[in-house]
Amino acid sequence: MNTLQAGDKAPQFTLPDQDDNAIALQDFADKKVLVYFYPKAMTPGCTTQAQNLRDVKAQLDEHNVVVLGISPDPVKRLPKFIEKHDLNFTLLSDEDHKVAEDFGVWGLKKFMGKEYDGIHRMSFLIDEQGQIEHVFNKFKTKEHHQVVLDYLNKA
Repeated sequence: MNTLQAGDKAPQFTLPDQDDNAIALQDFADKKVLVYFYPKAMTPGCTTQAQNLRDVKAQLDEHNVVVLGISPDPVKRLPKFIEKHDLNFTLLSDEDHKVAEDFGVWGLKKFMGKEYDGIHRMSFLIDEQGQIEHVFNKFKTKEHHQVVLDYLNKA
């Protein structure tokens, strides 16, 4: 895995959202974008992370930050996740994990003694010029939102 770092140019991408609309990173050129990669909708850790981001949306708005959640889930799974947990941000489907690979978050994982390829839970704050401003890679799912807010409040 060759993970992108702060200062790198963010890869441009277009992915289908929960309504199967094409959403491009460049659609948010006037805002900061928190691109967060998560392994699978409806799982406990991913649900906690999403709910906490939902709950701090007003604070993220104050910092001009838009949230885009990206997973390898098929489009049809995303509306269920949004509806069940009343999520207030966009989820994108990266079924072929091309965007995850471009950001360097797709790679070998280990779980219960088994090895497999999958998404490493990481987030990237992309500035208005399309540069990666900060990489969030050390956090617990239940603290992710606070780690992001702490960074934004110091910036």
